[in-house]
Amino acid sequence: MTEDQIRQIIRGALPDAEVTIEDMAGDGDHYRAHVVSPAFAGKSRVQQHQMVYAAFGGRMGTDLHALALTTAVPTGS
Repeated sequence: MTEDQIRQIIRGALPDAEVTIEDMAGDGDHYRAHVVSPAFAGKSRVQQHQMVYAAFGGRMGTDLHALALTTAVPTGS
């Protein structure tokens, strides 16, 4: 899975999100994502992560091997 594909999947579930993707190992298999979305307001960190991981459905662990995730609510939200 490419950085662009990961970004598109996340933006499909959270269209207003700012998404930054980094290939951590340079192998196209281990990524880090930072996702900022107003949809996270009032949600716990666990709930925020669940929202992002849910966007991938069954692709986590198969099409996408590893995704380190950080989430945040935009400043001022």
